[in-house]
Amino acid sequence: MTYETPHRAAAGIRDRLAFGFVKFLRFFADRFFQKRYGHRAVVLETVAAVPGMVGGMLQHLKALRRIRDDQGWIKELLDEAENERMHLMTFVKIAEPTLFERLLIMIVQAIFFVVYFILYLISPITAHRVVGYFEEEAVASYTHYLEELDAGRLENVPAPKIAIEYWSLASDARLRDVVLAVREDEAGHRDRNHSFADAIIAGTEANVLQETEQPAHTATIAKGGI
Repeated sequence: MTYETPHRAAAGIRDRLAFGFVKFLRFFADRFFQKRYGHRAVVLETVAAVPGMVGGMLQHLKALRRIRDDQGWIKELLDEAENERMHLMTFVKIAEPTLFERLLIMIVQAIFFVVYFILYLISPITAHRVVGYFEEEAVASYTHYLEELDAGRLENVPAPKIAIEYWSLASDARLRDVVLAVREDEAGHRDRNHSFADAIIAGTEANVLQETEQPAHTATIAKGGI
């Protein structure tokens, strides 16, 4: 299948701040991990699983305060967090993190949780835009991962059992199939979070989940080329 990695152009100060923050994080990730894509995925997925949990929690509290329905946002955001956690559980089977990386995970996750929590309280629009741009970078990273696999520079090892069961992959699935599935998930999170930000701006939060597709990991994963 063909695959595009669309970028949403930053419009306004909030978008520019979100985009700049994500590019700042990307700079350090590129310098530290370079082409160690498995280890990169392990560390970054521990961070990627934070926004959905934070957003879901704060949307839950907001619904309680206002004594109203959450319009499906809580489940959607918690599902996103769970999906990212499953990405982590998968890549841990492929690239065991070093002791230093485990320490890095603890520090980065703690800092990012506090920063994102405060950001979501102040500006949910910016928070969702950050995730949208973060997922754009994730899609690009997994595309580069696929290129390395296709070029034979990385070994296309058998898919872990946890991945085969989670994405309903073929029993003989390989790492390439897993990366394709994960990239589809990240593309779904990218589009959903940009849509969330747009919906808050437009005041159409109640309709946004009716206008977007189901989570990517529930769809059939194609096995063709990129």
